Amino acid sequence: MRKQIIAYLSRTIELVVGALVLTNVLVLLYGVAARYVLGRSPIWMDELSRFLIIGSALLMAGVVWIRNEHMRIGLLEDLLPSPVARLLKLYQWMLILAVSAGFCWYSWHYAFSVGRFTTMGLGISRTWPVLSLPLGFGLLFVFNVLRGPFGCKEGNS
Repeated sequence: MRKQIIAYLSRTIELVVGALVLTNVLVLLYGVAARYVLGRSPIWMDELSRFLIIGSALLMAGVVWIRNEHMRIGLLEDLLPSPVARLLKLYQWMLILAVSAGFCWYSWHYAFSVGRFTTMGLGISRTWPVLSLPLGFGLLFVFNVLRGPFGCKEGNS
């Protein structure tokens, strides 16, 4: 059951992130075309592109974590005896739970504390782009809970 939830969530997030990346490419192409045709690109283009790419990376963090595709060195786990390696994996799991929950909580409050400020190029509330932080860390927390301390990766175990 956990694997099915993980697979469904992963696919859904991949579709959303794919749409964000495609939107980013279109915004950048528009900016380049405007620069050559009109001699200047709109000021909001850089800002929107930055928000889209940061949001994409944060949303994808949980998927990358669950698939074990992030940058990581597992040498210590391979060298340690099995019971000690399991303790280390449990420690890492609890640490990711604590860090992702903490960052989700604090970034949620931060996102709404900056709501009275607007972005320079788009003129929108700063809350909207900053909401990618609690959403990304929240998804990382959910994926970590679903994975468990010793496995249940998508498609494996």
